[in-house]
Amino acid sequence: MKLISKALVAAAGIAAIAFSPAYATEGGDTATPPGAFIGSSAGVPPPGIYMFNQVFTIQANLVGPGTTTVLGNGPGQHTGVQAAVDAQGFLFVPGWTFLGATYDAVIVIPFVMQSLGSPINAQAAGMFNTYIVPVELSWRLGTSGFAVKTGLGIYLADGSSTGINGLGNVANPYYTFQPELILSYLKDGWNLSVAMYDEINTANSVTHYTTGDIFHADFTATKTIGKWTFGPVAYYIGQVTNDSCGVGCIGNTAFHVQNYSKWAVGGLLGYDFGPASLSVWATEEVYAKGSNAAVAANVDPSLIAQGATVFATLSYRLWAPEEPAKPAMFHK
Repeated sequence: MKLISKALVAAAGIAAIAFSPAYATEGGDTATPPGAFIGSSAGVPPPGIYMFNQVFTIQANLVGPGTTTVLGNGPGQHTGVQAAVDAQGFLFVPGWTFLGATYDAVIVIPFVMQSLGSPINAQAAGMFNTYIVPVELSWRLGTSGFAVKTGLGIYLADGSSTGINGLGNVANPYYTFQPELILSYLKDGWNLSVAMYDEINTANSVTHYTTGDIFHADFTATKTIGKWTFGPVAYYIGQVTNDSCGVGCIGNTAFHVQNYSKWAVGGLLGYDFGPASLSVWATEEVYAKGSNAAVAANVDPSLIAQGATVFATLSYRLWAPEEPAKPAMFHK
C-alpha cells in the first residue's frame, strides 16, 4: 500500500510531545516542544486510522541572567539540559465533513527522560501528559493548492507528577489548552506551511501558580521529488503573557522567567517507503533571550534552554475503509 504524499502524511505528526524542564519549576515551562509542528501541513490524508511513532532528543545549555544570579556559573561554565522522548500517536480520519471541511482527531501518549547538569544534578523519567485533539477541521481552497486547518488540542493532567509543587517529575499538574491554525500551500510537491499555536494553561493543582501563554510558530518549506522530501525549516517560540499567582498561590512570579523568545533554523529530510513514511528534521537555536522585567537586572533569575533538537517521525496507515465493490460488466 503506497501512502499519500509526505505533505499530507506529516499531518499525523502535529501532536508531538512535550518536554517540561524541571529547572523552570513553573515559569517558562512549555507543554509542546518547540518545532513540534515542523513538517506538518493543513492537509488531511484519506479516510482511515493512522499511527505515528515519534522520537526526539534535545541537547542544550541553560542561558539567561539566572546562570549567574541563580546557578552561580562563571565564564565558560554551563549547565546542560538533555531530554529523550518517545511517543505513540493515532490519527483518526473518518471521512466526515463539516462546513466544507474535512474532520480528523488525534491522540498521543508520550514518555520522557530528562536531566540537568551541575549544579542542579537532577534526573527524571516517566509519562508526560496525554495529548488529545478531539476536533481538527481542514479546508482545501479549490485547486489553488492553498489549505487551512484549525483545531483545539488539550494536554490532560494525567502524567507522572510528584513533589511538593507537583513538578518533581516530567509531567505538569495542570491542563494546557492549545488552539491551532495552520496555513499551507500544497501543490506540485511543495509543502509551504506555517503552523501557529498558543499554549493556555490552567493553574497548577498543587501550588495554584499559573504559567503565562506561550506562542509557537513553526515554518516548513519542503519539496517532494519521487519518494524524497527535503527543505529548510524554522521555528519561533515566546512567552506572550506573564505568569500569575493570586491569593492562596504558593510561589512568586519574581522567581521565574516572565518573557522569553527563541528562534531556530534547520532542515528536514523524508522518505516514503510505501507502507510507511519517515521524516527527520534537525534545528539549532540561533537566538534565545529571557528576562523578568519586575526585578532588577542584577537579580533576574530568568533561565531558558538553548541548543539543538533532532526529531524523527514514522507514519503509517493501520486501517482504511474497503472500496465499494464495482458492478460486474455484462456484454451481449
